[in-house]
Formats: sequence, structure tokens, C-alpha cells
Amino acid sequence: MKNKRMLLVVAIVLVLGLVALYVFGPVGGSMPLWMSVLPPLVAIVMALLIKEVISSLFVGILTGTFLMALYAGQGPAEALGGGLLRVVDTYVVGSLNDFDHIQIVVFTLLIGGMVRIITANGGMQGVVNWLSRHAKGPRSGQLMTFLMDLCVFFDDYSNTLVVGNTMRPIADKLRVSREKLAYIVDSTSAPVVAVAFVTTWIGAELSYIQDGINVIGLDMSAYSVFFKSLAYSFYPILTLGFVLMVIISGRDFGPMLKAERKARMASVSEAQTNRNESKSAHIMDALFPLLVLIFGTIVGLVFTGYDAAVWHDKGVGFFSKLSATIGAANSYQALLWSSLLSLLTAIVVTLMRGTLAFGKVMEEMVEGFKTMFNAVLILTMAWSIALITKDMHTAEFVSQLLLKWSLSPMLVPVLTFVLAALIGFSTGTSWGTMAILYPLILPSSWLLCQEQGLSVEATMPLFYNVVASVLAGAVMGDHCSPISDTTIMSSLASQCNHLQHVSTQMPYALTVGGVALLIGVLPTALGLPSWVAFLMGFVALGLIVKLVGKKV
Repeated sequence: MKNKRMLLVVAIVLVLGLVALYVFGPVGGSMPLWMSVLPPLVAIVMALLIKEVISSLFVGILTGTFLMALYAGQGPAEALGGGLLRVVDTYVVGSLNDFDHIQIVVFTLLIGGMVRIITANGGMQGVVNWLSRHAKGPRSGQLMTFLMDLCVFFDDYSNTLVVGNTMRPIADKLRVSREKLAYIVDSTSAPVVAVAFVTTWIGAELSYIQDGINVIGLDMSAYSVFFKSLAYSFYPILTLGFVLMVIISGRDFGPMLKAERKARMASVSEAQTNRNESKSAHIMDALFPLLVLIFGTIVGLVFTGYDAAVWHDKGVGFFSKLSATIGAANSYQALLWSSLLSLLTAIVVTLMRGTLAFGKVMEEMVEGFKTMFNAVLILTMAWSIALITKDMHTAEFVSQLLLKWSLSPMLVPVLTFVLAALIGFSTGTSWGTMAILYPLILPSSWLLCQEQGLSVEATMPLFYNVVASVLAGAVMGDHCSPISDTTIMSSLASQCNHLQHVSTQMPYALTVGGVALLIGVLPTALGLPSWVAFLMGFVALGLIVKLVGKKV
């Protein structure tokens, strides 16, 4: 059945391609901007239909290269052949030619090697045995995952990989589905990083906000604007509350309910149980490398972002200094350093305890690298299609489409949230969405309020709401997107089928997004106090969990 569905989709794509070849011919001239949505749209729809990511992303990229070649004046056959080659020589290579992307790939490989070694030497089983004393059932196991996510608040990549890999054996033992584990990891990491004061995101956020403030001429610091915008960060904060509600209530709905019930019916094989019991399980074999990874990242962030002038300024508080330091840090470099040191620590600890021979350690490390290949391939294809959307100006089209109507200033936060979610979904990146929207939406919203005759006092709450809605909408779109890097890494760390993770997480993300929009963003834009909106939002989500959710 699956093969038939895949063949049907491929046949449809081929037919549409042949029709395009016939209709367009050598087109030339400017490509209509609406066509810029076709590459991500084709990739996403095809992935959801055939349940296979890599081929879907490849077809999406090919759609973009074909259209661009066609409108460059090439004939249909030449455009198709040249577009096929450009998939690799321009976009795959181009995405890997990005220094930040290469650092993520190396970081991911190093983490994979470290995790494989501490699994082989029994350290991960030692962690499982220790945590299992406190996690007696599915609920306590999920709650422990949530609390660990909150502790690793400083970076979303570290969060997903460390918590996902650490808690996966415990989730399996407690019969928590991989889909639920991936959801908790994914839906806790980005929201926490998005609203915390000391994270790897804060530098980018503040720089984008500062650029908007400079255009407006507003006499406020970017940090002050960010801090006040947190009162309107409905989606990230409501998401954290929703995850906790689902865990404590033991209720789920939609595809997640089916996945959880299937996991509860599963059983750990006797052979696996015996193998785990016979393995030399010592928690320190895993704890030392994991602590080096976490604290090494923090030290690396402080080291790469340290500015003596900031720390010698007596008029600035400690947390403001720390936030400025981490905001200015080179997060990728810090992650590379910490992951390398973590891998070396795992090797040294294993050899010192004599758990594995040196040759065996090297074999396990290489096997760990291999386990990451599929994730690296998907990340590369996702980055490639993001590059396509940049070259085809997809975000500009979506922005222009929704901003061309003359709106009341009260609706601008709502529009901003929807726009950020759409761009985040179609490009798969929260950072890219912020980079696109902040320079566009902050000056526009301010000028619109002034043109409508609003005072500065009346404009500021709307402005804070808009600032928060860009970030909140970007995170929501990222949560729903199959081509999001953090969503891919959550699937990887939890060893969950990627599309299963997307399909089970999306109903929850849309639920929280709908409540955030209708009970949070819109009412507060109309004047409702934000604390009342938060209270109503949590009550609404609690009722949804109780009335729609069912006991697993």
C-alpha cells in the first residue's frame, strides 16, 4: 500500500512536470513571485503523503531549480537537466559551504560518537538505572524529561540532543512512545530558549530588535523591549504549560494518543533485559561526559562572548552582564569545543575503567558517527530547500501577500503572529523568520499606529505585542514544519521516525497556537491585560486536555 501511494505521488509529480514543460516552454523574464512557495509546498505535501523525507526534499529542491532555470530562458529539457545538476552543485554544496552548518554537522557527529561510547561502556544504562529509581512509570518519566529540558535552557541544539539521547532508554523502559519523547524534547527546548534571558538566541533577538528600534528612533534599549515583550509571549509560555498538563493528566489526543497506547502495549524483550542486566553499568561513565558537555558549553559561551568593558561597568547588573555576554558569544564554537571535550572525556573514562579496549572504543565512536548520517543528510536537504526559498524570495511573497491590506493597528499583532508562523513553517527556521520579519514588521507597525493617530502610550503595548508575536509565531511554525532543523534533531535524538514526530506534534502545536492567537494575542491587542489572557489561556488548554484528551 505504501509503495503504491509513493508511486502515485511520483506519477502525479511527473505529470505536473510534463504539463509545465508543455505549457511554459522557454519562458524567460521574471518569475511570478507566487511560484516561490512551490518548492517548500511540494516538499511538505509530498513528505506528508509518502512518509519519506529525503526524496520529498529532493523533489522540492528540484522544483525550485527547474522553475528558476525555466524563467532564465532555458528550454524545458535543458531547464530540467540543468536544474537536476544545480540541486547538488549549487544548493547541497552551497548549504554545506555555510560555516555555521558545517559546525552543526561536526557537533552532531561528535555527540553521536560520545553517546555511542557511553552506551557501549554501560554508562547510559547506569544513568537509566539511577533515574529509574525516581521514574517509576510513564508519567514520572515524562515529567523528568520535562524538568531536564528546563535545566538545559541555554541552547536548543544541546537541549534536544542531550535530553533526547539521555531519556530515550528510560522512555523505552517505561513504555513511553518515541513520539511523546520527541514532542516533549522539541516543544520544551525552543520555547525555553526563546524566553530565557541567558541563551544562545538572545544576541540575535536583541540585534534584530535594535535594528528596528534604530529605524523608529525609539529611545529604549533592545533588552528593555525584549523584557517587556515577554508579557505577550503567549505561544512559548502556553506551550510549556500545555506540555506539563498533558504529562500530569496522563491524557492525549489525536495521533499522539494512538502512539502512546501502542507503546503501552509493547514489552521489553527478555533478551534485551538480560543484556542490560549483564552489562557493567556505572553512572559515572556517562555522567562525566554529559557534565563536560553541559558545563563546557556554558564556559565556552562565556569565553567567546566576554567583553571586559561590559563586566567592568558598575551600572549594569550581573544578570544583564551575563545575558549580554552569552548573547554576544559564538554559540557554534562553544558547542564544538564542548562536544569534542565530551567525546574525549568518554574515551578517557572508558579506557581508565577498562570497560572497553582502545580498538573497541574507536569502533564504537565510528559507529556513533554513522548513526548520525541520516540526520545529517536530512539537515543538509532542509538547509538546501531553505536556500532555495531565499533565492526565490518566498518570505517576501508571504509577507507582501498578508501586508498589502490596510489594517487596524489592533490587528497587526495577529497578522504578525500568523505571518511568522507561515514563514517559519515554509522555511523551517525560527532564526530566519526573525531575521526576515523584525526589520520589516517593527517599523511598519510603529508607523501604522502613528498614522492612525495613536499616542506613544497607546502604541507601546501594541509594539511589545508585535515584538513577541514575531518570535512566538516563528517558534510555532518551526514546531509544525517537517523541514525544521530542531524538529529533525529532536527526531534524531529520540530515534523517532521524523514524519511520525511531525504528525503527532502538529495537532498539539496548532492547538496551543490557536489558543495563543484567539485568547492571547488578539484580546491583549484590544486592551485586555496580559495576565488575564495568560490565565484564560491556561484554563482553556486545561479544558481541552480534559474534554478532548483521553487517558492512555
